[in-house]
Amino acid sequence: MRFLRKLFNFYINSSIHVALSVFSLAWITLLSFDLSYTESVLYFVFYASITGYNFVKYFAIAKFHHRQLANWLKFIQILSFVCFILMCFYAAQLTLKALTFIVLLMLLTFFYAIPFFSKSQTLRTIGGLKVYIIALVWVSVTVFLPLITLDYKINLDVIILGIQRFLLVIALMLPFEIRDLKFDSNELSTIPQKLGLKKTKLLGLLILMSLFFLEFFKDSTAENHILVMFIVALITGLLVQFSKVEQNKYYSSFWVEGIPILWLMLILIFN
Repeated sequence: MRFLRKLFNFYINSSIHVALSVFSLAWITLLSFDLSYTESVLYFVFYASITGYNFVKYFAIAKFHHRQLANWLKFIQILSFVCFILMCFYAAQLTLKALTFIVLLMLLTFFYAIPFFSKSQTLRTIGGLKVYIIALVWVSVTVFLPLITLDYKINLDVIILGIQRFLLVIALMLPFEIRDLKFDSNELSTIPQKLGLKKTKLLGLLILMSLFFLEFFKDSTAENHILVMFIVALITGLLVQFSKVEQNKYYSSFWVEGIPILWLMLILIFN
């Protein structure tokens, strides 16, 4: 039992879970436009997510405490290196247009984690910006990158999907920001810091309602996708409403972050 718990913690801490969520959203994009499963872009998204997230989370630790790294962090470093190699392998199979887009995203990720104007200021620490940068990156990776790779025309339905995905990521971030209220500096100006818990949860419901009703503005959408969207919005809304500062360690990092995986499973079941 202890071994399984350690394995599960490694699964969460090594960003495999969040990478599966990003992978799921990218696949959902392909399914939304009746595009075939494309291994090169989906696998690139998966391995790039592990590499990018671990870089952002553990760069400072690895930089300043390299010799004293715990075993679990050393394993994460090894996993990240392997994923980086695999990311490069699948990147080599992508189009030049897609690679140009990826370079821009990599620069954004780099400056999100690394100070640029001062020794301590990153895009992550600029007040009120964090959640929107994360949402922008997720939209770019899970909506536009797969479609650019397949040279799919950016039309109104794509724009609406991008807005929906942006709203979903912000909603998914709210339980994390609520959890981190006791740790975050006031300078970060997170949504719960500015609005308080009740208004933050109300905002989450309004976001999810907007996300759902935007589906009806698309030129083409399947009935099963509307049903799945409703289920996903409902479950996400409940998770936002029941989130609190003192929450179970897996509430956000597993259950909330696993919503895209559930979404993909439901689409595959109802298809």
